[in-house]
Amino acid sequence: MRYVSTRGQSPAVGFTDAVLSGLAPDGGLYIPEAWPTFSRETIAGFAGRPYAEVAAAVIGAFAGDEIPAEDMRRMCEEAYATFHHAAVVPLVQLGPETHLAELFHGPSLAFKDVAMQILARLYDYLLGAQNRTQTILCATSGDTGGAAVEAFRGRKNVKIVALFPAGRISEVQRRFMTTATEDNVACVAVSGTFDDCQAIVKQAFQDQALRQAVDLSGVNSINFARIAAQAVYYFTTAVALGAPHRPVSFCVPSGNFGDAFAGYVALKMGLPVSRIVAATNSNDILARAFETGRYVRGAVQATISPAMDIQSASNFERLYFETVDRQPVETARAFQAFSETGALDIPPAAFAAMRELFRGVAIGEDETVSTIVSTLDGTGELIDPHTAVGVAALRHVEIPGPVVVLSTAHAAKFPEDVTKACGVTPALPRGVTNLADRPERFERLPAEADAIKAYVRAFAEA
Repeated sequence: MRYVSTRGQSPAVGFTDAVLSGLAPDGGLYIPEAWPTFSRETIAGFAGRPYAEVAAAVIGAFAGDEIPAEDMRRMCEEAYATFHHAAVVPLVQLGPETHLAELFHGPSLAFKDVAMQILARLYDYLLGAQNRTQTILCATSGDTGGAAVEAFRGRKNVKIVALFPAGRISEVQRRFMTTATEDNVACVAVSGTFDDCQAIVKQAFQDQALRQAVDLSGVNSINFARIAAQAVYYFTTAVALGAPHRPVSFCVPSGNFGDAFAGYVALKMGLPVSRIVAATNSNDILARAFETGRYVRGAVQATISPAMDIQSASNFERLYFETVDRQPVETARAFQAFSETGALDIPPAAFAAMRELFRGVAIGEDETVSTIVSTLDGTGELIDPHTAVGVAALRHVEIPGPVVVLSTAHAAKFPEDVTKACGVTPALPRGVTNLADRPERFERLPAEADAIKAYVRAFAEA
């Protein structure tokens, strides 16, 4: 299995290099040279199988012969043994054709755990084989950082620096990062937005001297292994609802677009998917793109669903590359222009291809709050604001059933907003009930690439 850059100026690499590099040297994102596929019989055979077994098959298809099947299965079994639910990603029914996929039963109570727990083990395995250490730099809008710190803390081959926008994530989200005590973890509160953090990460990866000095890598959804791991729950939820004998639709609370793009990946692998709805809050760059054909950056607005407070969705570049018939020159041109102007007109043929699968819906704060209340009243399920955005979006678009809403975080990660919305305070699950009592440890830095790159270098070399 070979991986190419969406911008075409970097050589094709294998799975190991794609994972450990994260971002391609030319600033593009890695994507498989050809999509691996499963037969209908293989997909049907996933029904009723342990989650780790399906994960080993799906992720293993992208690793090819670089990781033996028995090693992949062992790593998946170890990764998903950290979850607090035996099903890993259980389904909960909300209505006749509507279900929630609960993605929040991992160590940091968010969907990012599903990918991050296996990614950490892949890093250990691949770096150990090369007798090598790396420095991971990640930006988080709330959940990626906590999941990454939880997965990589204490690992001997990796140091990790997590950037988060100061004052723009919940206290629980922050504490899942900042209460880590291991010496290989550093957290930085950046005086800016998530988009500022993400832009700084991209600049760091384009600094060749820094990349070489600290052996820089990334675990944001720019890392294709994250996407591959997220594709797994599309298979497990769909087969539980009758796939491949009937197609399933998905509604995905969307920020950086990695979770929704993973559904596209599952489709390319052979899973029959009718529709994917990208549900956004008022930071609606994706919703507007899928409805108007223009991908235009706006000002980031703070909301009660902060992990989606994003106006530049990295993984949209992967979908663009696919829908312009994998033309790297066109993709590089388009996203260089977007970087400079904040606007991108999607070519008509590419927009038509996107609309075959995707729809976009933006949900305001009042409707997010009312959906938390109506879902609790109607089903007894207490959902977080991000999941509420997904549930609310179903009222605004016709979706062929059955449909699965990806429930991306536990309500206890946003206790103040959930309590204010419905009067019920969500309790933290066992194992993290003392989170508020743990001391925090983090740095504060300005949203300046040079300052943060200097900090990363000093931490890596310490």
